[in-house]
Amino acid sequence: MTAHNPPIAECLAALQAEIAAVCERADRDPAGVRLIAVSKTHPPEAIREALAAGQIEFGENRVQEGLAKLDALGDTAARVHLIGSLQRNKARFAGRFASVQSIDSVPLATAVSRRLDAPLDVLLEVNVADEASKQGFAPAELESALAQIAELPQLRVEGLMTIAPLVADAEQVRPVFRGLRELRDALGLRELSMGMSNDYAVAIEEGATMVRIGRAIFGEREG
Repeated sequence: MTAHNPPIAECLAALQAEIAAVCERADRDPAGVRLIAVSKTHPPEAIREALAAGQIEFGENRVQEGLAKLDALGDTAARVHLIGSLQRNKARFAGRFASVQSIDSVPLATAVSRRLDAPLDVLLEVNVADEASKQGFAPAELESALAQIAELPQLRVEGLMTIAPLVADAEQVRPVFRGLRELRDALGLRELSMGMSNDYAVAIEEGATMVRIGRAIFGEREG
């Protein structure tokens, strides 16, 4: 943690209060929204500080960085989710994580399934906004892909994930979050991982069950 950032425990408490307030406005139970603390680029010590403040679930974008932190943390209560892209040549590492939220193709799902020794929760990444720079299933191909992935051993498809376009006004991405929720409902899934530091309030209003927030907890990235 850099010296100018406030204590992580304070940041977590403030963020949790904000999430609770958004849930109250949206007539939702705060228990239905899980906070994934995005710890990428921050050291294991920052995760330990968050753990001491009661935060259990964390998100890492890069496989190697996530594995290094899992090794450094050892036998703690931390649940580290892989939220960044997973290349097929690293599929053998998927089982080290609490979940993989970025399954973006049937071949990737197949490669992960072959490498698992125990069941793994996964989310299917959907490119709702059809951004050329983003990975993920197109909404139109999701039903067919889910049918194929659901047949694979060891994978448990719990829901969907999306990364909304970066915009100045979070209201602009409300249709993206609403679209993902409608897809989730149509497919009969449970989880919706959507919303980050700039737009999590809108995501919660649209039904997010997980929000992925880093900067508001850990401060500006290190490195």
